[in-house]
Formats: sequence, C-alpha cells, structure tokens
Amino acid sequence: MDMLTSKKVLVVGGSSGIGLAAARALANIGANVLIASRNAQRLSEAAAQVGHMAQTAVLDTTNDAEVEAFLHDAGQFDHVVISAAQTPGGPSRKLELSDAYAAMNSKFWGAYRVARAVNIASGGSLTFVSGFLSVRPSPNAVLQGAINAALEALSRGLALELAPVRVNTVSPGLVTTPLWNKLGTEARQKMYDSAEASLPARRIGQPEDIANAIVYLVTTPYATGSTVLVDGGGAIA
Repeated sequence: MDMLTSKKVLVVGGSSGIGLAAARALANIGANVLIASRNAQRLSEAAAQVGHMAQTAVLDTTNDAEVEAFLHDAGQFDHVVISAAQTPGGPSRKLELSDAYAAMNSKFWGAYRVARAVNIASGGSLTFVSGFLSVRPSPNAVLQGAINAALEALSRGLALELAPVRVNTVSPGLVTTPLWNKLGTEARQKMYDSAEASLPARRIGQPEDIANAIVYLVTTPYATGSTVLVDGGGAIA
C-alpha cells in the first residue's frame, strides 16, 4: 500500500546509513523523496539505491545561509526526516573543545537550523534521529548523550510550537552503519560481538530497523512529541 503517494519528503543526511534506509523505505511507500547531504558523489549513489526517481541536493547543515537559502527555494514539504550528523566523541576531558563544538554544531544545531527554516504542510511531520545515550550515558560519550537529550527535548518543544505539524524522535542503539568503518574490521566485529552478547535482543541493529520506526512516526497521524527507542534493549541492559 502506497501510504505516502505523491507526498513530498525531505531526508537530510539520506546518503548513507540510517538516512539512506529511511529514504528507501519512504520511497517504497510512494513518497517523492529529496535526499540532501554534503557529498555529491554519495548522493548520486544513494539516489540509485533508493530508486523511484529520488532527487538529490547538496546541503551543509552547519552553514546558516546555505540552509536558509536551500529551504526557501525548496518550497513546502509534507514530511521531513533529519539524520545528518558528525559527532567526534571521547571522554569530556580528552575531547578537544573544537571537536565538541563541531559535534554540537553538526547534530544539534544542524537539526535546529533545518527545523526553524523548513516549510512543512499542516498535518505533516518532522522526525529527528537521536540515540539511546540520551537515557543510558557512557563515560566515553558524555557529549553524545547530552546532544541526543537536547534533540529529544527540542522535538517535544517543537511538537507544541509547530502544531499541527507533528514532531517526533527516533532513538537508535548500536546500528551497523558506515560510521563504524573507521574502526577497522577486527575492532568493529569485536564491538558488535560484545554488544550482541549483552543486548536483550541478542542482535545488532540494522539501518532498516530504524527506518521502520521513522516510517511509523511519519505515517501515524496521532504520534507527536514522542521519542521511540529502537535499541535492542540497550537502555535497560
């Protein structure tokens, strides 16, 4: 069933990982998807994977003027999903302040810039992607937890401010995305094996798991102000 037939959907950060899976899932139920991210080559590859005549746009969400100009020219959307972020991490006393500022600028302020400038149709939706560290802190990722919690609080506030536009957040646990490729094959697999053994779900998340939750929030007219955990039980383990 094409639940989003002819609906115009923007997926920011849709060129890889969770954003790409969300773009593909939304296109598969009829949406006219526009994928935005910073890398033109990845956008082209992503559009080919999404199919359904997906459109692309190069966008740097850390640039105030670029975000405002792009969204002014793009017109109105029915639904918007924001999954773009680069968040260098580490213990707070070892993480360089410049890296901390960059992480906040990318994941929180990037989402905020889009949210304040985008034109969403009445009854449409805005969906953020945060992370379970907002409720299950890690001593090695304090800033990421704080950023995720800030995004979730932003979502709840915007659900009131932007009503009847619906605003929600999906909060993933550990997901196999290209983000982890920097670890190297052995270290990455060790991390996955350890997580699988400790998580109640006994598996690692896939981008499609998170995309399913995004589709649920986009297509459920009664859902707003919600944060949906999809973490394999990581928050309670």
